Amino acid sequence: MGWVALAVIGGVAFAALRLLGVPRALGWFVGAALMLGAAGYALQQRASLPGHPVGAEAEAVDVDPGLVAFRGAIMPAPAGDAEVLAAADAQLRAGQTRAAAQGVLAAIARRPGDAALWTGLGSALAAHDAGQVSPAARFAFRRAWRLAPDQPGPPFFLGLAYLQAGEMAAAKVAWLRALALTPADASYRVDIAERLVMIDEFQAMAARAQPGR
Repeated sequence: MGWVALAVIGGVAFAALRLLGVPRALGWFVGAALMLGAAGYALQQRASLPGHPVGAEAEAVDVDPGLVAFRGAIMPAPAGDAEVLAAADAQLRAGQTRAAAQGVLAAIARRPGDAALWTGLGSALAAHDAGQVSPAARFAFRRAWRLAPDQPGPPFFLGLAYLQAGEMAAAKVAWLRALALTPADASYRVDIAERLVMIDEFQAMAARAQPGR
């Protein structure tokens, strides 16, 4: 019920902005602020509030060093961003998913137009929500996508989050978008293409395994 209430509040807020004639650019800023608040709400983990029960912290998250290096190639970020994301990686490895998301969220409060940080927030929120792509995580990824519509990083990591949640069809859609945005001579283009081939192969195997096939 908590997310339903937040959705109602968000809808009322956007309706009010339209009635008041607030410029579109400012409307997006207000929307981002609302979703930052929603993400903060999701990170409180207050068991007394209605909603699904969660533990104090998730289990340690396996952060692949190779994927970290891949992130640096597909989504180059300023030194400050790299430090924030590296700290979040360390906290995820320690199972401190809430702290990881809160650290990235604090950095976004200082640099709300930073696509790399919004992407990192989406990944941290997905890890915090037991590997599921929650509404807050989806908003973070899509915000990153809007801020950097020509960059393959945000859709790639959205696809990775979907894959980890077991949503292969959604992962494929996001990775196809990432591949379309990747320069032909980029060193990581083959990696994205290979991941798409693996999804196709897995889906074909699953289809063959179904009864009657």
